Amino acid sequence: MKLDYTNMLSTALDGRGIREADIDGLAARFGEVHEDVERRRASGEYGFFGLPYERDTIAEIRKFAEGVGQSFDTIVVLGIGGSALGTLALQQALKPPHWNELTDEQRDYFPRLYVLDNIDPTTIGPFLDRIDLSRTLFNVVSKSGATAETMAQYLIVRERLQQQFDTDGLRGHLLFTTDPQKGVLREIATAENIASLPVPPNVGGRFSVLSAVGLLPAALIGIDVDRLLAGAAAMDERCRNGDLRNNPAGMFAALQFLAHTRAGANIHVMMPYSDRLYLTADWFRQLWAESLGKRKSRDGRDVFTGPTPVKALGATDQHSQVQLYIEGPFDKTIAFLTPAAVGLDVPIPAIHSELPSVSYLGGHTLGELIDAERIATADALARSGRMNMTIELPRIDEHAIGQLMMMLEIATVYAGGFYDVDPLDQPGVELAKQLTYGLMGRAGYAAPEITTASRRILE
Repeated sequence: MKLDYTNMLSTALDGRGIREADIDGLAARFGEVHEDVERRRASGEYGFFGLPYERDTIAEIRKFAEGVGQSFDTIVVLGIGGSALGTLALQQALKPPHWNELTDEQRDYFPRLYVLDNIDPTTIGPFLDRIDLSRTLFNVVSKSGATAETMAQYLIVRERLQQQFDTDGLRGHLLFTTDPQKGVLREIATAENIASLPVPPNVGGRFSVLSAVGLLPAALIGIDVDRLLAGAAAMDERCRNGDLRNNPAGMFAALQFLAHTRAGANIHVMMPYSDRLYLTADWFRQLWAESLGKRKSRDGRDVFTGPTPVKALGATDQHSQVQLYIEGPFDKTIAFLTPAAVGLDVPIPAIHSELPSVSYLGGHTLGELIDAERIATADALARSGRMNMTIELPRIDEHAIGQLMMMLEIATVYAGGFYDVDPLDQPGVELAKQLTYGLMGRAGYAAPEITTASRRILE
């Protein structure tokens, strides 16, 4: 995997952007950040670092996926946020497009995979109405077991299962991925002997894709999870280097931090030039936003900091967003994601030779065209003084995706060090959860007073 940051530098942007001196100046601080991250890793605080090496959990996942899991032709994940986005990214990146629409034979008899990550009743109800419960496994994913959205889905699903199956039958259609010791789902799993897999207590949701949260659904649909973890481990090894310029996660974090704090670019766009990587950009949005958008520093000071991550898709969003990126405010960085090898390609026929505006395309391929558009967009941005960089994967496969996800997770905790915030907490999210509990009447939570005195409503 390569990180090309040429177009982040002032030398490529006619004076705008990041100076080499800025990077050199941050290198010493990175040494301190890197040392702090390694210390927190060793103490177990940053538990996601250990996920590529969790052999016992992998053995459990493989046993279930290759055994009981293959008795179903539909897998439904009930989860939200970090319990869903990584699974969706892995499915899109590593399985053929429109996986759930393929025939059994085309899927090599691996099951379909659906992720219900929202609670819109106009989606949930019709979906449950059309699936065959007798052939469906529901994977309920919540480390705490108290996630309101996921538990509401679980209750609805459980009622439907109770209407169709006896106790033993119901149990066979449920799997819980949750905390190994505590929480409501763990209590239910223990009391009712429901199959379960652990989420390590020191791994937060947005860092959990390489745990059972993401790996079990991946294994059930035939993704090589060992290869995925091997890629993550390889990136982990690269990032043990305390030299900023030789640490890809460190450089990504440093470039984004400098772009924000020195060049005013507080919006960080991730723009894959591959449909298969679009949901990886979606996964990154949560990782970057929840980890770095904080009111308080580690020592309690008000800092109100954090960049705003945005996703875009090349070449689609060249026709919807790039105008803003090239001629709008100088407040963005664009990180392109691209595979060096496209894999399957489609030739463009040489038709309409009499029409110069069309005929030039003939004899090329769609892979050539989309790559040319990426290169042209990066150059157009640079010519307009807009910072951009390119993350190039050797190909889109398990090893490369494992590298990418691990790099971005490590970069996130490095960035937390640069901003001097805790990248693992989310107090703003917790406040909204508590207010929701009050509105829904959960015991121990008072309903918030929603004042109408200052509201302005236009009907």
